[in-house]
Amino acid sequence: MESISRISSMLETARDLTLEAARDAGSSRRSTSRQLTVPQIKKLLDSRNERDVLEGLRKVIALQYDPHSAIPTLPLFPFVLKTLSNTTSPTVRPLVSIYLQHHAPLDPDTALLSINSIQKLLSHNSPQTRASALKTLSGIRVPVISQIVSLAIKKACGDMSPIVRKAAALACVKCTRLDPGTQKEVEGYLVTLLGDKQYFVAGAAVMAFMQICPDRLDLVHKHYRSLVRKLVDMDDWGQLATLRLMAVYARKCFPRRTRRVKKADPSVNTASSTKGFYDDNEDEDQTGGPENLDQYEELEVPDPDLTLLLQNALPLLQSRNSAVVVGVACLYLYLSPATHLPHAVGPLIALLRGPQDIQQTALYNIVRVCLVYPMLFISYYRHFLFRSSEAPQIWRLKLELLTLIFPHSAKEVQNLILAELSHFAQGNEKGLVRESVRAIGRCAQNSDAKTAARCLALLMQQIHAVDSVLVAEAVSVIRQLIQRDPSAHERTVIRLAKNLDTLTSPQARASIVWLVGEFASSQAGDDVGIAADVLRILVKGYVDEKEEVRGQIVLLAAKIYLHHQNRGNRERKIEDEKFHKDLPKSLPISTMLSPAEEDGSGSRDSAFGPRNGTSSMAPAPASSDAITLLWTHISLLARYTPSYDLRDRTRLFRALLSVPSSTDLASLLLLAPKPVPQAPSPSESRQTLTLGSASLVVGEEGGVAGLMGYEGIPDWVKEGQEPDARLRDDSETAKAEYGSKAVVPAGKKLDDALAGDAVYGSKLDGKHPVKEKTLDDWLAEDETESEEKTDESEEEDEESEEDEETDESESDDAENGLMK
Repeated sequence: MESISRISSMLETARDLTLEAARDAGSSRRSTSRQLTVPQIKKLLDSRNERDVLEGLRKVIALQYDPHSAIPTLPLFPFVLKTLSNTTSPTVRPLVSIYLQHHAPLDPDTALLSINSIQKLLSHNSPQTRASALKTLSGIRVPVISQIVSLAIKKACGDMSPIVRKAAALACVKCTRLDPGTQKEVEGYLVTLLGDKQYFVAGAAVMAFMQICPDRLDLVHKHYRSLVRKLVDMDDWGQLATLRLMAVYARKCFPRRTRRVKKADPSVNTASSTKGFYDDNEDEDQTGGPENLDQYEELEVPDPDLTLLLQNALPLLQSRNSAVVVGVACLYLYLSPATHLPHAVGPLIALLRGPQDIQQTALYNIVRVCLVYPMLFISYYRHFLFRSSEAPQIWRLKLELLTLIFPHSAKEVQNLILAELSHFAQGNEKGLVRESVRAIGRCAQNSDAKTAARCLALLMQQIHAVDSVLVAEAVSVIRQLIQRDPSAHERTVIRLAKNLDTLTSPQARASIVWLVGEFASSQAGDDVGIAADVLRILVKGYVDEKEEVRGQIVLLAAKIYLHHQNRGNRERKIEDEKFHKDLPKSLPISTMLSPAEEDGSGSRDSAFGPRNGTSSMAPAPASSDAITLLWTHISLLARYTPSYDLRDRTRLFRALLSVPSSTDLASLLLLAPKPVPQAPSPSESRQTLTLGSASLVVGEEGGVAGLMGYEGIPDWVKEGQEPDARLRDDSETAKAEYGSKAVVPAGKKLDDALAGDAVYGSKLDGKHPVKEKTLDDWLAEDETESEEKTDESEEEDEESEEDEETDESESDDAENGLMK
């Protein structure tokens, strides 16, 4: 009978599994073909069959997350809660938990009916069930149960299972969000959880700490070293939270100490330049005069606890999670860039083999590091070579990296980079062409004169290209390079002016005309040079030019006419000075005046000036020279231009140049020196953002201060304001020494006295742990003791035999004496 019942139970189990598999295989088809009503779902939830209850809960959850469903799920609240106490199936509780957490804020009174059942599950034998119950209890968003949740967390902090303690750490965040008044209690729970021996519990506690009280670094002091040692064993998200915490903790608790030492001279033999025993040259290594500062370098002197953190974070560079690798790079960048940052460069480059989203995020972080330390990425330049088929956000970042490492690279690498940029500058995609030409300009801007000349020659070759976009960008970049050193590019301006007959791009023509007016109009003092000839040629085609080119032609004409007026004023001033210098100084004033002037008639002697009453200092009438005629003609052409802006600008120029003898204001506006243009790297504005943050990837779209919730890395704490280092000592003896007023019980003193013993010290002294003895060790110890006892007994027998022999010899000697 027993075998028959066993076989029937096995058949029933197989039937249930078959039905469940068939239901799962056709669930999608049935859900679309047949929708259950609310009475049918209630009937399933009230069933005594666990399979029907599970089916009803699945239907409820499906309706809950279906946006197109017209069946409300809130009326089913009592029926769902009833299943929590009627069934013991582990597959039912997660579904009830999901439903309860979603509907508890909508009906808090009904949700309170489930608190008693959930509290009973907190004492369940299974740790998974206890953890799930705590998660459900903390997820019920009803403020009335905040104290119940707090007590449940307190109980879970002392649970024997680490799974429950981890759930308690994650529930701390929900408890403080539910009721901010419980934060002090929760902080006490976090202190306990931060010191947990299990690494995944400590990682969850750190995550909760960073969300609840990230400023309470005093709670981390005594757990600092243990958290650092557990860093390698934590899960990925625990490692990320711990790295963020340690970066802030190190900046606020470890002052930055540096030491100035003299640079090593490779030409000097160190063996022959050793200091003597009595030589006091340490001050020379520490300080140096202002004239010898180039002979010294700053070396970091890190704190021992900081060194412990940096060394324990080194294995995380091999993590499979890209966020962990970036987090370690952030830690090294802000704490020890000179010593440990080079170790993170290779793992950062390895992230470029990942998917496109990870590759883009890694490139943003690589650019952020390369802006400060470009020398570290020179050997990886081949990883930054891109293909035109890549996404624009990828090749833009790679293009920027090539321009950042270009000034610091060797000549062979520079040749390769320039060849790549020249190749992509002749492509078909306008965006890639524009960025490639701008990149060549940035390479020339940050390089020496010889390399800049190569880049300029490469740009000059693009002027005759067919693509107007390429020509316009090339001329724009050439203009920026010429503005940096105008005196060295006079012939370049002339070469550009010769290309005005063939160029068709309005932007390129406008840039060349501006260059001619800015640098070629005053090559020899006030001599207009080639500018007048260029203006004479451009005036013929003024009507056919675009508006931006017309504006530059009017500006060129105004500058040329202003130079012409300045030259005329200077010539008149020289003539007047020469005239006053040639006057006879010995003649009296009466002889210098004519009788008519003495009578007040106003006429002067013909020997000293005109007799019409005009002075030699008066402005001469307008002459009919070529430059004046050009300016008049350009003014008339601009007067009838359809552009309001150009007409107003021409009217302003005419008002400034209307008085030939007063050109100071016109010279101040038209001939003022222009600032040297700068073409910074596109990511220069992101240099202040923290490495690894989302604000670094978003950039300017996230605002000036970054995205909401963004927090930067704090400054280094000043030396003398850091907390006491003894707070981080986790040994019992150090804690006892630090607490000088602590009362030590007699039992503790007895344990300290026994700590020196080989047997007891292994258990009491935490600094020198000894492996506990096994059964084999005890048996071996018994054998050694028995051998020692046998050796002692043999030694005693030998000693007794020797004593007997000595006694016999003494007795024989005594007998011989008596006989004598």
